Amino acid sequence: MDAVSEDLEPLPATRRALRHRIAVAQSEGRAPSVVAAVARGGEIVWEDSRTSVEGHGPDGNVQYRIGSISKTFTAVLVLRLRDEGLLRLEDPLEQHLPGTGVGEVTIAQLLAHTGGLAAETPGEWWERTPGALRPELADVLGEEPYRFRPGRRHHYSNPGYTLLGSLVEAVRGKPWAEVLRAEVLEPLALHRTTAQPQAPHAGGWAVHPWADVMMAEPLEDLGLMAAAGQLWSTTRDLARFAMFLARGDERVLSAESVREMRTSAAPPEPGLAEFGYGLGMQLVDARGRRLAGHSGSLPGFVAALWLSEADDVAAVVLANCTSGLPASAVAADLVAIVADAEPPFPQPWRPFREADPVALELCGPWYWGTSAHVVRLTADGLLELGPVGAMGRSARFRAEPDGNWTGLSGYYAGETLRAVRREDGSVSHLDLGSFVFTREPYDAQAPVPGGPDPQGWRGVG
Repeated sequence: MDAVSEDLEPLPATRRALRHRIAVAQSEGRAPSVVAAVARGGEIVWEDSRTSVEGHGPDGNVQYRIGSISKTFTAVLVLRLRDEGLLRLEDPLEQHLPGTGVGEVTIAQLLAHTGGLAAETPGEWWERTPGALRPELADVLGEEPYRFRPGRRHHYSNPGYTLLGSLVEAVRGKPWAEVLRAEVLEPLALHRTTAQPQAPHAGGWAVHPWADVMMAEPLEDLGLMAAAGQLWSTTRDLARFAMFLARGDERVLSAESVREMRTSAAPPEPGLAEFGYGLGMQLVDARGRRLAGHSGSLPGFVAALWLSEADDVAAVVLANCTSGLPASAVAADLVAIVADAEPPFPQPWRPFREADPVALELCGPWYWGTSAHVVRLTADGLLELGPVGAMGRSARFRAEPDGNWTGLSGYYAGETLRAVRREDGSVSHLDLGSFVFTREPYDAQAPVPGGPDPQGWRGVG
């Protein structure tokens, strides 16, 4: 993905719409420069930039600071530790990183910003001062680290991700940046993503709100706060990272684990009904399209990475201004431009080579009381249960070795679906969290809770 893929390159009208969007963003946002990329089908399909310096537009190889997108990288490291069996997300922090004073907070709560910790560090603004001012975790957390009881609400916390970075270091016995390089950046060939800037890189600028003049922003090393916002990267590297977050890569994290990252683990903050948070990933509904990714900002820089799993499209926007350019909105618009103008072709339908006969036996109509449902076997071997012709609870289920099925989504996520059999081996009914699904409405031959009326179905009179 070091160059734009010609096979998937957008049509001329789409390319013009993409270029127009970032041109408007750079002009109205008064950004010294903005660089963007779009990926689909696992390849970069478009990249471009706009700049205030004629003839010196950045390309996809120029580094910008990406701020809190660094948190998503940190979350990947933590999920790797979980997948290796070195910790559980339900573990209290104290079990692996003792002595912090906030050890009751679980790893999952830190990942989802539900640990109740303060949004920022005590003392001077950490993003604009040297990390050497905060040499210990106590300096990051302060004397009053909590704002809420752990687990009660989503409250974004930069110190929380500092704790996760320190957790990675404690378990691995190596610095966070070194672990990130070896376990994520090198396997994914993200060679231009670094903890310190490497040429060519953009300088960070503050643009005066009421005058067309600029001031250079300081480029500080964040020290212990690195895991929350230290990284520098490029649009090409981040486009590759976005595709990894959509598909997974067994060298780093499985498709199932990155799907878990994209799954809501915390409700939105009050007043932000459109937002939620997964495990190191922000979730947003934009123009009716579900997006996952992360925004980022540090003095002198704004950044955004958003992907639409349904459309297989991702967009990255980087700019070197402290404020003014709405990177998240622009990246979401780039996704929408491509997805709306050039919707993906569906994969050809193909039958199973070998379908599970037990799963096939469960396919077809079922009834929960008088509510008609249908079970389908999907091409990926999952069972889908949903209502027929009406709104209702739908879910997908994964087969387990014991013959049961585990819910993966919706109301039935985590619940067990069992096919209950008669003495002759035929299926009597489905049991789903105490709900009984039968082949006929209130089937007299199945153990319907409360039992059907002995007089059966009848008219009035």
